[in-house]
Amino acid sequence: MLNSLNIGNEIIAGCKDVFSTMLMVDLEPGEVVVQQKVDIKSNITSMIGLGGGLKGLLAVHCPQTVATHITSTFLGMDVDEIDDDVKDAIGEIANMVAGNLKISCASADVNIELAIPTSIVGDSFYVSGNAQSTRLVVPFFMEQDCFWIELMYVLNS
Repeated sequence: MLNSLNIGNEIIAGCKDVFSTMLMVDLEPGEVVVQQKVDIKSNITSMIGLGGGLKGLLAVHCPQTVATHITSTFLGMDVDEIDDDVKDAIGEIANMVAGNLKISCASADVNIELAIPTSIVGDSFYVSGNAQSTRLVVPFFMEQDCFWIELMYVLNS
């Protein structure tokens, strides 16, 4: 069952794997925050819906500097503003991190279905989910920048 997994550690492992494999970037994870308000400074958030045994969403929150840096590294070209390439790149990061979580949960006999990533761009927004959901936020540091992975979920029993 899912209780045998430490979801925060699975998110850390999955995100570090994605960044080291796809971008050749080493990440330094911060402390996993559970059920507490976190001040997230984001200009783009890409979310992917989760269904099946674990329902909710996984979100990647990035300030513009991080999102453009990730996209530049991904595409091998300079990107300095949030455009369709940035939305696609951050959406793909969300998809790959959620895919790693799906694999981890499958090992605990919890099957997850993934939706198509959706991006929100702006300077002032808040993502909320089901009031009964568990909320985990993990900050990740790369060079002087920080981005966050957020997971809001309810186990479907």
